[in-house]
Amino acid sequence: VQLQASGGGLVQAGDSLTLSCAASGSINIIRYTGWFRQAPGMQREFVGAISWSDDGTYYPDSVKGRFTISRDGAKNSVDLQMNSLKPEDTAVYYCATSNRIRIPYKEEAFDYWGQGTLVTVSS
Repeated sequence: VQLQASGGGLVQAGDSLTLSCAASGSINIIRYTGWFRQAPGMQREFVGAISWSDDGTYYPDSVKGRFTISRDGAKNSVDLQMNSLKPEDTAVYYCATSNRIRIPYKEEAFDYWGQGTLVTVSS
């Protein structure tokens, strides 16, 4: 599976931004696509995932209500819509896929990773 993340950029606090993750290759093995972020000097943080079987979504409390993940089955892509952005949302955002049966939350549950896209939120 190959993943291409895009859509990062510089925005102001309070703005919205949508990231996209396009999947190609052996997409038939994908059960979940997840998004992670990593701020400078910090560990990578899970920010949500979507199931390819029923489009169910899962978010940690830190982003719930502000971030929304959606999937376009025709394009094999997954979007991460981020609203009300804060400076602390500044990070490199990564998409990843998992073929686990149970909902994946940890990095080790994801098998393939995109290259990351930088989101910078200015105050």
